Formats: sequence, structure tokens, C-alpha cells
Amino acid sequence: MTYMPRIDRRRFVVGAAAAGGGLALGLDIPFGGPNVIRAADGSPEVNAWVVIRPDDTIVIRIARSEMGQGTLTGLAQLVAEELECDWAKVVTEYPTPGQNVARNRVWGSQFTAGSRGVRESNEYVRKAGATARAMLIQAAADQWKVPAPECSATKSVITHKPSGRTTSYGKVAEAAAKIEPPKDVALKDPKDWTIAGKPLKRLDTLPKLTGAHVYGLDVKLPGMLCAAIKDSPVFGGKLASFDAGKIQGMKGVKHVVKVGESAVAVVADTWWQANSALDALPITWDEGPNAKVSSASIAEFLKSGLNAEQAFVGNESGNAKQAIANAAKKVEAVYSYPYQHHATMEPMNTTVLYTADRCEAWVPTQVAEAALASVSEASGLPIAKCDVHKLPLGGGFGRRTAHDFVQQAVTIAKQIPGTPVKLVWSREEDMTHGRYHPVTQAKMVGAFDANNNLTALHMRISGQSILSFVNPQNLQNGKDPFVFQGLNPGGAEGAFGYTIPNLLIDHAMRNPHIPPHFWRGVNNNHNAIYLECFMDELAHAAGQDPLEFRRKLMGNHPKHLAVLNAVAEQIGWGKPAPQGVYRGLAQHMGYGSYVAAAAEVSVTGNKVKIHRIVGATNPGHAVNPAQIDRQVAGSFVYGLSALFLGECTVKDGRIEQTNFHDYNVMRIAEMPKVESIIMPSGDFWGGVGEPTIFVAAPAVLNAIFAATGKRIRTLPLKNQGISFA
Repeated sequence: MTYMPRIDRRRFVVGAAAAGGGLALGLDIPFGGPNVIRAADGSPEVNAWVVIRPDDTIVIRIARSEMGQGTLTGLAQLVAEELECDWAKVVTEYPTPGQNVARNRVWGSQFTAGSRGVRESNEYVRKAGATARAMLIQAAADQWKVPAPECSATKSVITHKPSGRTTSYGKVAEAAAKIEPPKDVALKDPKDWTIAGKPLKRLDTLPKLTGAHVYGLDVKLPGMLCAAIKDSPVFGGKLASFDAGKIQGMKGVKHVVKVGESAVAVVADTWWQANSALDALPITWDEGPNAKVSSASIAEFLKSGLNAEQAFVGNESGNAKQAIANAAKKVEAVYSYPYQHHATMEPMNTTVLYTADRCEAWVPTQVAEAALASVSEASGLPIAKCDVHKLPLGGGFGRRTAHDFVQQAVTIAKQIPGTPVKLVWSREEDMTHGRYHPVTQAKMVGAFDANNNLTALHMRISGQSILSFVNPQNLQNGKDPFVFQGLNPGGAEGAFGYTIPNLLIDHAMRNPHIPPHFWRGVNNNHNAIYLECFMDELAHAAGQDPLEFRRKLMGNHPKHLAVLNAVAEQIGWGKPAPQGVYRGLAQHMGYGSYVAAAAEVSVTGNKVKIHRIVGATNPGHAVNPAQIDRQVAGSFVYGLSALFLGECTVKDGRIEQTNFHDYNVMRIAEMPKVESIIMPSGDFWGGVGEPTIFVAAPAVLNAIFAATGKRIRTLPLKNQGISFA
């Protein structure tokens, strides 16, 4: 009988929501027991992470989500490395969050964001592989009646060294599953890795090519209906009324239902029928007071924070205000960064089957346990009567750590019990009802003494707090620590990379009604632009080379300096660039990794050609160097698209952009040559999915200044009439 713990639903919802906000659950992770647990096909589970089939297929369970970033392959490599299995026979599967809860969270956190997939679970998944290997070896030794230390394993084959006898993992898996797991296992030194640390092909590439990869949009259940939804066009507005009688006779339409206080959905045989009927449905909205808000009014609101008396301090040393007041020379600039959308290629969707005593959902989610909490909350059923089947994501970027679309799907399905319902947001619904990169402004003031030494820096950020919207209970005496990403006085997450005698970095919180959220790279994106572009301004004001200016301030930050030096050397900094080509650089730290970029650009009129961009990354350990290289290139696509094109504007309280025609992304022909330098120092574990996004924009902006002599402080570049060449 499976043990199902008693969990208070409200407490679980709050805890899972906290995990969705970036706080990992503290878990005790057991690795097995005396009873054999079997997979769906009857194969024995050696431990929670490893199932071995009789044909020697190795099934590795992956708790984190795969959304194109390669975490699935990287985590499988770490388990397989310690397991000493045949990589050619490895397949993967997701455990459900319901199973995780029922088994005392044996798989640990199912949270996948903040570039945490590998860096936060590497140790315990490696121990899982090492533990399973020890159990398999012990099982073989018991059969041979020999001491286990006389046996070794390689590529799923166990060998008794004195006699030369061999057996395979598949033949001893059943016996191994009954063995008490060892309490302590030694992990390999990374220098001895043969699977981890290698540029292996991704495990999910072939099923994507063949179409076998099942995304949320691909889910089909017997008797399934499809739903389309419209929510209030203004955040905070309500649904006043709708006339269902006008569409009841349309082909395929089965139901028209209210969803919460602000939305209406049409359920039909096909999604196209549902969405067409929804477009024809007469709807009246109560838009509320937010309908008067515009981008201009939001900008004025934020501007009021740039000189406000009240602000939360994130990093302070010395007395920056006094040093600025007494400076021989001051440099001041104001920057701004817009709302931006995640714009995942797969719109939000969920399929739900609800009955009076069970609710299951098929969800592309970055936080499986938070999705489960949302299903429980919306259905009114306890956790034990709910589950979520996690699916590969057609893009996440942080958007799928929020589960508003899951709650909507459950609310709809609850009104049609016993019938599976797939809710799919239209692209227009997805664009106008996102959770957006927060809008901010920053006032930067630098001070020099008579010898052009930088003596002080004050960085005032005015703008939204993500945490105040997502998890206000996690604010620290009102302060949002996410605001200060990459600007912290120290620590492993995102430390400030310069030593300045007098420093003040603070935040005037200004929260418009547009909901902010974690957007790939989060606050690092604008913080790196503000800091690194202003450092360039300071260097030029002091008449100093931007690289040398930074180097003088980075003596106490060797890892920051190392990646900066690496890109400078590879780009040829200090040597003549090709005629008409100009260079810029930037560095930052985020998600535990140190990154830098150097760009070469040319400018003709209002056209910018990015010829090369060099990115350096020190993630501590490199589990799959080929995948890191691809992540660097992909992050530059994301960062440069945001720089040139990414902006969501507000008119009459609503987001104006509705599809890719007015929320564009860069094209292949616009992509520069990318050169990636991977330089793991081997002494920590950092993330790789997001960090190089931060440095793409400031490196290019600094290069544009070098080419034109003009500073651009308001983004995106399209608003300055600037486009890709």
C-alpha cells in the first residue's frame, strides 16, 4: 500500500507558491527501501531515480522541467555518470508531483527556473546514481557469493575482477531493488568524468524531429472538448455580462461558461470552433479605474521615484551621497527599461479531467508542485485526489512558473464533470494576459576626485517589484531582493563586480497595475544595462579606456575580471578593429555564474550590423559544454531581440501588442557570429540558461556609442528609429 501523507491543502498551496517564487523546498531525500517499487511496465525501481528494464534499458527519472534548455539531458548525464551505465541505452521520464508528495518528496524540488535545474540538484542526483550503482554491484556480488569490493561496473556491465565473470544491470536489477541502500557513497572527481562534462547529443532531439515529443497542445484524450477563453482586457477589470444565446447554435459549441470574476470561455468540439464562437460572443466588461492608465502615466509614476526620499537599500558602503556632494566632477544619467513579454512559441494551455473525487491535469509547467497546488485550489479537492502530468514546454522563460491558465482550465472542467477539456489561449490572449518583465527606470550618479578616480556611485532604481505581486509574504521588511540581482554586496547568486569606495544602490518601489513576473534573466537584464553602460559613460568621462577603467575597480573580484579579460582578448581589444567596426564590452554575475560579452558593430545611418559577439561563461562546472555553447547563442538571440524590438506598451489600461506582427523577434539573417568561451573553474555550481542574456545588450550599446558618440538610454532601439542592418 502506498503511503499518502496528510497535507493541509492551504499550507501546501502557500509552500508550492513560494517554490514558484524561487525558493527551493527543504527536503529529506531517501533513496530506496526494502520493498521493490515497480514502474508502469513492471520493471524494478533500483531507487527513485533509476529504473532498469530486463533488456538493460536505463530509465532515469527527471524531476526538473525541460523547455529547450537541455536540463533533461544534463541531469541524466550526472546520474548516468555515477551509475556507470551504457549511455546509449538511457531514456528518461517525469515523475508526477502527486507521486513526489506521496513519497515524501523523494525527487526533491520540481522547480525549474532561475537556471537552477543542474546547479541546485547536481549533488543529490549524482548520489542517486552512485547509490544505484552500489546496489547493483552488491546484488551481483551476492549472486556470485563474492565481496562487493572485488566487483566493478562499466557501461551497465558488472565484472568480478578476480574471476572475470560478468553480468548486466538488467539481470540483477530485481535483486538490487531489494537491497538496503548504502548510507554514504563517494562521488567521482569531475576530472574522471566520462559521461558528464562531455558534449553529448541531447536526448530529446530525435523525438522532436520525429514528432513523438508530446507537448501540451498535442494532448488528446477520449471524448475531449476544447475551450477558448477571454479575460478582462484590463488587468483588475471584471466580466459584466455576456449573451450566450447569440452563439449557442454555432457549429460544435457545447458550453459557454463564466470563469472566475473576469473571464468567459466557450467549450466546443474543436478549438477553432470554440475560438470562432468566442469572437462572436457579445461581452460587456467592467474595466475599472485601471482603464485610464497608459505607458506615459506609468513612466511619470516611475520618474517620481528617482529622487524620492524613501528607498530600500540593497548595497551600501561608505557615504555615497556625501562623496557625490564633495566631488570634483559628477556624471549623471537616467536609463529606462520597458515591459516585455515571454512570448513563448507554445501559448498557455492545460488539459483537465475533473470528477467529484479526482482531478488530473496535463500541464507544461516549470513548477510541477505549484501546478498541483493550483489544481487542488481550483478544484476544491485535496492534494491526494489531484495530480499533474508534466509535459515538455514549448518555451517557458519564467512564464510557466505562474499557473493562472491552469486554474482557469480546472474551473472550466469543473463545470463539465467527467469530460476532458483542453484550454488553449489564443496568441492574442497570451500576449495581452501575460506576466511581464517589470518596467523600471534608473538614475545613475558617479563622482570623481581631481585625479579622475571614481570615488562614489549612486544607483537609484525606480520601478516594479516582482515579489510584491507574486509572493508578497517573501518581501524582506518590504524590500524585494530580486530588484538587486547582480548588484549584491557579495554571495554566490549575483555579486556586484566592482570595488568603489562609496556606493549606494537602492530601490524606490513603484507598482503599476500590469502584473510583473520572472522573465528569463529577470532584473539582471536591466541592471546589467544600467550598470555596464554607465560604467562606460564614467570611463569616457574620465578619459580612460573602458576596459582599463573597469580593471582598476575589479582587483577584488577575480572571477568577474577573468571572464572580462577573456572576451577582451578574443575580440582583440586594444588592437585595431576592421575599418568601420567598433567594439563594446560588459560583464555581470547572475545565477551563480560569471559572464562577459564583447561585441563588434558597424552603424550606417540608423542601421546597426552586429558582426561578432564573444561571450565568456564561468559556470563552475560544465556538465555538457556543447549545450552551454548553444545556450549562450540562444541567450544572445533573446537579449538582442529585447534590445532592438522588445516592448509592451499600455493604452487604456491594456497591453497593446497582440501578436508577433507588433511584438517582433530578430531573424536569422540579423544574428551575429557568436563565439563562446566556456571557462569552468571547477569550484562551484552555477547556472547557464540565463546569465549571458544580461551582457548582450550592454556590450552592443557600448559598441554603438563607440561608433556614433551617442548614448542610448531608453529601450528598445526601435523607438530611436534604429534597426538591424
